[in-house]
Order: sequence, then C-alpha cells, then structure tokens
Amino acid sequence: MLSIVIVLFAPIFFAVPDSTHAAGKTLRTEEATVSEVTGTFNLILYGSRHSNDIETVAILDLEGDRYTFEPYAPEFDYRVEKGISARKALDKAERFVSWHRDFWHSRLSRIIDGKGNTIGYELRPLYYPLTFGVSDVLDVDYRLKDGKVKVTVRLIPSVERMLRDGDGLKDRTD
Repeated sequence: MLSIVIVLFAPIFFAVPDSTHAAGKTLRTEEATVSEVTGTFNLILYGSRHSNDIETVAILDLEGDRYTFEPYAPEFDYRVEKGISARKALDKAERFVSWHRDFWHSRLSRIIDGKGNTIGYELRPLYYPLTFGVSDVLDVDYRLKDGKVKVTVRLIPSVERMLRDGDGLKDRTD
C-alpha cells in the first residue's frame, strides 16, 4: 500500500519546479576591470541585513538598455539607487560589499546577454578562505526572460551548512 501511495504522489513532489531556476535563459558572467565600467547605472545592493550577513552582492544595472534587473527576493533584502555614475556606483558598491569583518577583497564581473553584450556588472565580496572554507561563498544566478533579468542570490551549500550547523559536520560519526 505504501508503495502505491509513493508512486501516486512522487510526480507531485518531484515535478514542482525550483523557483530559483525559473524559466528563462541563463546569463553568464566574465571577469571585468574597473576601467571598462562606464555609463549610468541603477545600483542594486543586496544583503547586509544583519551583522554576519555574507549573502551580500552589488549589481550595477546599466541604465538605458532594454534590460531590467530584479532580485528574486523580498524588498527588504535589497535596495536600489537609481541614476548613479559609474565611478560613484563602483565606490558605493565596494563600500557595501566590504563591510564584513572577514572581507578579503572584491571581484568585478560583467553580466553578458545571449549576444555577448554587457548589460551590467556584479561586484561580489570574497572572504578569507580560512573563515568559510572558500573565498567565494555565493551562488548568483541571472535568468533573462522578456527583458527582465531575475537575480537569485544564495550561499553555496557547504557554507550554508556550516553557518546552519556550526562546523558543517553535524552528521559526522567519529
């Protein structure tokens, strides 16, 4: 009887799409240099919600193009500053991602559409590797659909487990 119930309900549980991987084309990122960042941007500052929030990233959304960046998160998880020059946006982004005590340095990447055009930039913090086991703790996903870029930000699983379970070795049996 139990096997019949499992067979009947398994498609319901396993067919539910993961909301973080909503339909749309995945965009890629490439390393960028500060000198190539020009124009005016809407600056999206995601995270920095509490004193140990490492799920923090800054996104520079190029104004005047056909794309709009939208974090897939409640509005209290991010803020947007509009119409900021490239230099000022980069300065604000650097201050924003570097506030944590374990900040090491930042990495600037360009966000590229399907035709190879740069549609924005990402500035993410890198942390001292000894603190979290890796320096890059984020998984940031950009999905393009109907001119909107949905941004999903989350911690990589090993870091999420470490923060949730303490040392990340909760199931260890030694």
